[in-house]
Amino acid sequence: MASILERVTHKIENHERLTREDALALFQARDVIGLGRLADQVKRARWADRAHFVINRQINPSNVCVLSCRFCDFATKRGRPNAYEMTIHEIVERLHPDLREVHIVAGLHPDWKWEFYLDMFRAIKQRVPQIQIKAWTAVEIDYFSKKFRLSVEDVLEQLRAVGLSALPGGGAEVFSERVRKALFPFKIGAPRWLEIHRIAHRLGIPTNSTLLYGHMETYEERVDHILRLRELQDETGGFMSFIPLAYQPGKTQVVARQTPATEDLKTVAIARLLLDNFPHIKAYWVTMGEESASVALHFGADDIDGTIGEERIMHAADAASPVSLTRGRLVELIRETGCVPVERDALYHTLRVYDDAACESPVS
Repeated sequence: MASILERVTHKIENHERLTREDALALFQARDVIGLGRLADQVKRARWADRAHFVINRQINPSNVCVLSCRFCDFATKRGRPNAYEMTIHEIVERLHPDLREVHIVAGLHPDWKWEFYLDMFRAIKQRVPQIQIKAWTAVEIDYFSKKFRLSVEDVLEQLRAVGLSALPGGGAEVFSERVRKALFPFKIGAPRWLEIHRIAHRLGIPTNSTLLYGHMETYEERVDHILRLRELQDETGGFMSFIPLAYQPGKTQVVARQTPATEDLKTVAIARLLLDNFPHIKAYWVTMGEESASVALHFGADDIDGTIGEERIMHAADAASPVSLTRGRLVELIRETGCVPVERDALYHTLRVYDDAACESPVS
């Protein structure tokens, strides 16, 4: 009997779509290197030896949140010692002209007015006109819609009018009602998350997608999550990338320790094989660490995110990675894997290729 890798290889060579059963068998496969090699072949067929990164800055304007999710170390309540709220001036002071993307997510603040969010974007675009704003998860868009009595379409259109370029993929966690009830019962579930991204795609706003894994979810729940993303992508074509996020245990004690690197690499590889309609698979160095993220570039990933600048959400859960990386370190990290660094913007337009012949040459 042929092994699962042989069966999957045959399917891929014959342009057959992988099934739920294929994915579950791959998660049980012991040949992790063989799985990585197959995912790398699929990635190289699309991107050759290129690996993408962006000069970006993540900003988390406040950790004050109306929700209390069991798995979250970031959110808190106003008045507690760890609570903070940034002003618009403090936000824009963290930006500089070299940035191509600003990534903004925060707690669901109980008191900020809708005009505050619009003014924030206006100030950002005034300070750094060329920057692309990737902001607010589906959870936040849903909150804005309910709090300010606006349709999701109105929320997105008004944000786009003041500079929104794309939505990040956060807030999806895992599309399991069992896990939602146990870990984040007051947060939106899969139907609403998918609905908001569907609306964004219909309006021409591209988005990313994520999976939070390594807590209490099963392999079946991981696979079902990825397949629901594939189904929406078939419908809309609006997703730019898929980002598996390794859960950071922090102080929540949902699990005793972070999932091993082999699970990170398996999840990246299987995502690349299953998500045949997704352009990009990201190895997010913030949750995986630099070493695993670089290895993942040979397990199906073609992107490692960016410089970040200051990441608070994962580091509130004691993520072991640095809070930021320089452009030079990202280029070096990619080159160490034998890949060619490609600097991009938030929408994956190529800005610069760092090849051996002309490391600093702009791409026309």
